[in-house]
Amino acid sequence: MGLFGGMMGNASGMDPQAAAKEFGRLLAQGEQIHAAYQLIRDSLIFTDRRLILVDKQGVTGRKIEYHSYPYRSITHFSVETAGTFDLDAELKFWVSSMPEPVSHQFGKGVDVYEVQALLSTFVAR
Repeated sequence: MGLFGGMMGNASGMDPQAAAKEFGRLLAQGEQIHAAYQLIRDSLIFTDRRLILVDKQGVTGRKIEYHSYPYRSITHFSVETAGTFDLDAELKFWVSSMPEPVSHQFGKGVDVYEVQALLSTFVAR
């Protein structure tokens, strides 16, 4: 992923094994990472139990906020594909306790249908 794409908030795919190595301390016993996406500093991690958003803050990125959304709390979601002039896809999901959706953009290198399939698998249980 290029620097410009990252600055614009576009996520790119991340190797699940690398994500497990970096974020393994966040996982419950037996929890597995199925897919991960990387922004310049932030990450989205899809496990078999929840969606984890890693928000690195401040100039140095040493302050980190971890958002954990159990799939059962996601009421619905939408995935918007990239278009001719709009080069990035977008994921939005609504959590039962929040009126506004959580939104993230993906660069054209990410298979947005894979993201949709992951959410369908875990949210529709």
